[in-house]
Amino acid sequence: MSDAKTPADVVAMMKSEGVQMVDLRFMDFPGIWQHFSVPAREIDEDAFAEGLGFDGSSIRGWQAINESDMLVKPVAESAFIDPFMAAKTLVMTCNIADPITGEDYTRDPRNIARKAEAYLQSSGVGDIVYFGPEAEFFIFDDIRFDQNEHEGYYFLDSIEGRWNSGKAENPNLGYKPRYKEGYFPVPPTDSLQDIRSEIVLLMESIGIQVEAQHHEVATGGQCEIDMRFAPLVQMADNLLKYKYIAKNVARRHNKTVTYMPKPVWNDNGSGMHVHMSIWKGGKNLFFGDQYAGLSETAMYAIGGLLKHAPAVLALTNPTTNSYKRLVPGFEAPVNLAYSSRNRSAAVRIPMYSKSEKAKRFEFRCPDPSGNAYLGFSAMLMAAIDGIQNKIDPGEPLDKDIYDLPPEELAKVPTTPGSLGEALAALEADHDFLLKGDVFTKDVIETWIDYKMENEVKELALRPHPWEFALYYDI
Repeated sequence: MSDAKTPADVVAMMKSEGVQMVDLRFMDFPGIWQHFSVPAREIDEDAFAEGLGFDGSSIRGWQAINESDMLVKPVAESAFIDPFMAAKTLVMTCNIADPITGEDYTRDPRNIARKAEAYLQSSGVGDIVYFGPEAEFFIFDDIRFDQNEHEGYYFLDSIEGRWNSGKAENPNLGYKPRYKEGYFPVPPTDSLQDIRSEIVLLMESIGIQVEAQHHEVATGGQCEIDMRFAPLVQMADNLLKYKYIAKNVARRHNKTVTYMPKPVWNDNGSGMHVHMSIWKGGKNLFFGDQYAGLSETAMYAIGGLLKHAPAVLALTNPTTNSYKRLVPGFEAPVNLAYSSRNRSAAVRIPMYSKSEKAKRFEFRCPDPSGNAYLGFSAMLMAAIDGIQNKIDPGEPLDKDIYDLPPEELAKVPTTPGSLGEALAALEADHDFLLKGDVFTKDVIETWIDYKMENEVKELALRPHPWEFALYYDI
């Protein structure tokens, strides 16, 4: 774990730890951590203010080739020693700046998150927002996929997969979780306990506090690790470190991790329920005497989040695969309503958290496939809009959704049915994101264009294997 807080601290730590390489990391537009490395001698105290140059033209969604030069500016307090590299390597998260103007780059996702935190303060609504995501993932033993002009397929496998219960494994020892019954039997049915513990201990070693780890509902190696809540930018940083550690620990064990929302058909997908609370003057603004122990402010925040949810989902659920998870029947929150107990509602108020410090609500729609800087920022901006405009969230959905008569169910709005629908909602409803210049019109337009051209349209062009089962004999 790094205790470095200033550039001087980092430089001193590099010397005391015998650091050989410095890895500089930043987030591309869609949500993949990027990096390049320099010898340790290249990093002195001036590098933190002046930055280091790189070509931004090949980063997805960023600069054109004729304006490609960019700067990375390391963030001192983000420094940690990489637990995987053979050479002693110090990692730092970086902000991105324009080398001509020196200004923060508007398409840098981390910059957008920093602006969201600043807008919360300047708005007077609150001082700090805390996020606590519960990111689920699968650990597989094999993954193969391809699509070309004459074939298209994927193949995944897990020693835990129920589909292997009849496989000759010489010997097959059984104990494979049934579909939808992986939550949560002890080992040997849960075969991934040691791997998850290894991930957790490495996360703790670099300063990330973990609250719990466990097997998840689906067969085939679905897992969850829950981090202790943190402010917006810090939590988005932590989520990237979490993914990095999980993937590399799995690789050590000749396994592979995916945060894809719905890799296994006909079983539960991987969500990322996000807990959220806004504080001011050391007080939790969401604690009160209204529904489920929430305050009026929290109710308005829920109202804003539900009102803007279709647009927000274009950022919190930003893949075509995301909407294969958001379907009825798999514990997915497809109903744009709130409840203290109903897990099919988009917003849930956990009832085991009754104290002021713990009071919060949980947005259950998001999944871990996206860019957390953008997703968390969108959630915050929707909540602030609800608070500022006193948006009433309506009545809670405390009834069993499966017992509702059709005429009552029809009145409950639902999540978008596809990424294309969510992007259309974002195009129609994004003024709340532009407040405080947090998101810019350029960012919104670039996001929609990138997703439509590179994902929605590309998927629509390709035949699907199930189409052959449906239509080949026509």
